[in-house]
Amino acid sequence: MRFHHAALILALILGWNAMAHSQDAPRPPSDVIAVDQPNDVGNTVDVSWSLSPDDRADVSPRLVTRYDVYRRAVGEEEFVKVGDQPPGASTLADSNAVRDTEYLYQVVAVGPDEAESAPAAAAATVVPRMEYFRRDRAWFAVIVFCICSTVVAFIVIARSGRELYIRKIPGLEAVDEAVGRATEMGRDCLFVPGIMDINDIQTVAGINVLSRVSQLTAEFGARLEVPTARSLVMTAARETVEASYYAAGRPDAYNEDDIYYISDEQFGYVAGAMGAMVRERPAACFYMGVFYAESLLLAETGNSIGAIQVAGTAMPAQLPFFVAACDYTLIGEEFFAASAYLSGEASQLGSLRGQDVGKLLVAFLLLVGCSAATIAGLTDSDSAETALTFIKDHVLGDKGFLP
Repeated sequence: MRFHHAALILALILGWNAMAHSQDAPRPPSDVIAVDQPNDVGNTVDVSWSLSPDDRADVSPRLVTRYDVYRRAVGEEEFVKVGDQPPGASTLADSNAVRDTEYLYQVVAVGPDEAESAPAAAAATVVPRMEYFRRDRAWFAVIVFCICSTVVAFIVIARSGRELYIRKIPGLEAVDEAVGRATEMGRDCLFVPGIMDINDIQTVAGINVLSRVSQLTAEFGARLEVPTARSLVMTAARETVEASYYAAGRPDAYNEDDIYYISDEQFGYVAGAMGAMVRERPAACFYMGVFYAESLLLAETGNSIGAIQVAGTAMPAQLPFFVAACDYTLIGEEFFAASAYLSGEASQLGSLRGQDVGKLLVAFLLLVGCSAATIAGLTDSDSAETALTFIKDHVLGDKGFLP
């Protein structure tokens, strides 16, 4: 009799445990929807669903611990897990989809003891596709079109013969003075094109200035020395100087040995250039290109020999040294505008003016954005917040070009 009572109690306990465990499995979510994410490259699908009835915010603790999202390519047999979300979440962006592939998605609610609900009915098939035009970046396209149109318009105006106003840049005006002074003193000119290779835009800008300097030395009869740190820069400098001498009608005065290679090693090159400065004592020194720790070494050496010095670079950390030790310094944009300024070519001058208008437009947008942010922060204005969000997302591109 006792044995039957014990068996009955054990059966009741097992049945109660089984019932308890069966209750751990949450009820499934519903209404699974999968859509291709707009304005992307075709690799993202947005999946959404209705929460499980057991996922209730007013119940603590919640029964649902997460939602597992699965996908299956049409033609394959098994679903593959692509991500999971915590209780209360009802969306997931699957960013690992393959473009132009048809998919099915299903969502499973998982309980505290890893008990899974039945999968929700699979969403209708979806095919992620790439959009070639981002509609949310239409304002960015308008800005680009305006800037490009302005550049083209100023180029046409410049080619028509109308004179365009370009602000005087003292550092470039001083190039003629420096070369003339070296000629009067019967001493050389030294041009240092930086330490980076020809693929750096600052080196290219420096070579453009070298063209003007070599043209002046050819006309005035002064000697020009160009030590380089890269072989390709040496080749480009030789071609540039030779072309300038031919254009000036003095090809016989060109000496390619005056444009020479020292070393790729930073301070080895600087030591060689400084040695040339101390030996030759040039009357004019030009530093145009990329410079690092060697900027002050070169400028102080040139200052010690009494040379007139003109420097130009877009390296912010080196500009203070050049400003302190050189007579004239081209700062940032002035350095890149040197080619158009010195050549006077219509297409370059028109492009320079068009870019200035583009900078004014961007500055205006930044001013409007800062004003909107200030007003929104001080007054909690909904209209200012809306304007700020629009500028960030659609004009300035805070979300980036790709998802």
